[in-house]
Amino acid sequence: MIPPLARRFVAGETTAGALEHARQCNEEGIGVILNQLGEHYDRREPAKEAAATYESLVEEIDLAGLRACLSIKPSQLGLDVSEQLFESNLDSVVTHAAARDVFVWIDMEDHETTDATLDAFERLARQTDGGVGLCVQANLRRTPDDLERLADLPGKIRLVKGAYDPPPSIALQDKAEINQAYRDQLRYLFEHFQGEVAVGSHDPEMIDLAASLHDEYGTPYEVQMLMGVRDDAQRSLATDCEVWQYAPYGGEWLAYFYRRVAERKENALFALRAILS
Repeated sequence: MIPPLARRFVAGETTAGALEHARQCNEEGIGVILNQLGEHYDRREPAKEAAATYESLVEEIDLAGLRACLSIKPSQLGLDVSEQLFESNLDSVVTHAAARDVFVWIDMEDHETTDATLDAFERLARQTDGGVGLCVQANLRRTPDDLERLADLPGKIRLVKGAYDPPPSIALQDKAEINQAYRDQLRYLFEHFQGEVAVGSHDPEMIDLAASLHDEYGTPYEVQMLMGVRDDAQRSLATDCEVWQYAPYGGEWLAYFYRRVAERKENALFALRAILS
């Protein structure tokens, strides 16, 4: 059972709990991006099981009529085993989802998986006429070139600052430089991307910039935030623009919870207050 402290960041251990969380968010005008926790599977069987679980989740979303979609990590579908296994499992999930009009996001993991992830997105974006989305990390030095490659594709691009701590040779390290890269890349997306832009940030400055760029270029966009982070802001923003919440669930919640607490001072303070009380 997930303790109340961790429950702020995780939408339950079961599919039923995740769907109920999605229903509650929908009532507040917020869409939900569901991710079953789990990554870096190094055997075929767990990767196949993960794909089957996502296909079942698609059916549950469709049956419940929820404003919800999926977000999947490539290593969860077997990329650590082989690129062929990853593509086969991802194709199966995306085909299943497309038949039920459920959107699929492909998460971006560490820099060693970037090329395989980009290749899979490009192929599926064309095949589904935009039924998939891709996460792109602003801190990687290669990202401006990647965005040029993606500009003419349908689908959605989620721009995040990046959290995998890649080496300085391939990624920016300074916070101010990363913020400037995010601004520049966000502007590029609004000006050139043929699909929809997703602002994957809790930073009010970046969210305000996106609204300004939307007014300037007319490019459709949405704001995406993590479950448990700036919840009040999510509800407030949902009255003016499209907001989606990234909500993980499942039995592997403990590692995710500790990562969320460690990465933001506000989260750590929340956890400390809860423990002391």
